[in-house]
Amino acid sequence: MAKLIDGKALAEKIQGQLAHKVAELKAEHGIVPGLVVILVGDNSASQVYVRNKERSALAAGFKSETVRLSDSTSEEELLNIIEHYNQDSAFHGILVQLPLPAHINDKRILLAIDPKKDVDGFHPMNTGHLWNGRPQMVPCTPAGIMEMLHEYEVDLEGKHAVIIGRSNIVGKPMAQLLLDKNATVTLTHSRTRSLPEVAKQGDVLIVAIGQGHFVTKEFVKEGAVVIDVGMNRDEDGKLIGDVKFDEVEPIASLITPVPGGVGPMTITMLMEQTYQAALRSVTKYDY
Repeated sequence: MAKLIDGKALAEKIQGQLAHKVAELKAEHGIVPGLVVILVGDNSASQVYVRNKERSALAAGFKSETVRLSDSTSEEELLNIIEHYNQDSAFHGILVQLPLPAHINDKRILLAIDPKKDVDGFHPMNTGHLWNGRPQMVPCTPAGIMEMLHEYEVDLEGKHAVIIGRSNIVGKPMAQLLLDKNATVTLTHSRTRSLPEVAKQGDVLIVAIGQGHFVTKEFVKEGAVVIDVGMNRDEDGKLIGDVKFDEVEPIASLITPVPGGVGPMTITMLMEQTYQAALRSVTKYDY
């Protein structure tokens, strides 16, 4: 029977430490980390995420601001708002909540954010830093997963890590972070042949595809560490992961539940990266 990786408890621990660091930063330098979240449209899931981010930011002692825009907002209007916050020294992190309305080019929007304030880690400059082994801003979900693996003392050196899903948000940056810890990484996707057999080679299995209960026991090596990034709804509206938990949990050594696993850590790392951006503004770090 697997031991549960309690992402909620770890997130609370890190956020408590973060609140202390924020208080020290304010006392020593008179700086309060500032985070602005820009939300375009009324996507219900995005509304929930943004409220959770607001609560976490305020709990950590941040200056928090949310800009809510109608789905008719033009791309140029959004670009102007981003540039305003690029120039505002009171804000160290800028997050544009995805998805955006269809008439807005999300690549152009993400490119417009100052890389120093790109706390989501999606700007090409930050992607380049990550792949060059000099990470600055890292996508928050992979960063949170790495914190969980560290907290639960998962030794990655020489281990085989298999990732299912090759998105820019999770799969690809996750691969590089694991490589940095000397894991051997296999990045799989929808065109991978014999996927269950490939996945079953993983000492660590990370699943991020957005398909409820896709991964069954046939995908999992005995004693593997299983990280489930998925958040889906079943036919009854219950929140479920990409991993069929009841089948996989008896096989794994460590496993994340859904909910209460990866999700809380994603927001926590967003807060941590905003704090780090504020700290770099004091030290005049050469980006």
